[in-house]
Amino acid sequence: MTEKPTRAPAPGAPKPTAEQLLAARDSTIEDITAPGLRVLFCGINPGLWSGATGRHFARPGNRFWPALHRSGFTPRQFRPDEQRQLLGLGLGITNVAPRATAKADELTAEELRAGGAALAERVLRLRPRALAVLGIGAYRTAFGRRTASIGRQEQGIGDTAVWVLPNPSGLNAHYTLDALAAEFAGLRAALERGDSEPPEPDRADSEHAEPEHVERPGT
Repeated sequence: MTEKPTRAPAPGAPKPTAEQLLAARDSTIEDITAPGLRVLFCGINPGLWSGATGRHFARPGNRFWPALHRSGFTPRQFRPDEQRQLLGLGLGITNVAPRATAKADELTAEELRAGGAALAERVLRLRPRALAVLGIGAYRTAFGRRTASIGRQEQGIGDTAVWVLPNPSGLNAHYTLDALAAEFAGLRAALERGDSEPPEPDRADSEHAEPEHVERPGT
């Protein structure tokens, strides 16, 4: 497979065409990161819409941006093309797996495991207060946590607390927007309470879980 270039955001770009979406397959997009963030939000992988536009959670119907606002993380609902403004609020965005796909089941377990290892290295380097992985199935596979559930995890990464939040894709029928925002708000409230004592270091062994279900990130 020929590696495709990272696509940088194009402010004001129109809705991508079918040809542009097809061309976005296997591309990567820029992380929105900086050292010492309050929260580094982590999607599963970019969808074709994000791959075509260079914007995280860009597909119409994805509920990341409204949930972020309703939970109190942002003073208003940002648009995907305003993603870099998150850095001024101490927030960032990355992904477990970097390549854009049409469906999450195009990712292999090996890709998710490799992505989890790379994500851990990124977190150790950037040292956010919290890492929020958006998707329980992807987290279980990437980090070998078969019994993980939504919420704060027992094992952190270095000094960073790890949380798992629901996938904000509009296809995730298990969560309404209000329920999704409530989970995001729980993380924000914990940070405001100062629930940031050093978590237990991650001591996962080399055995990882096979994916029971990997949610469509809808980005």
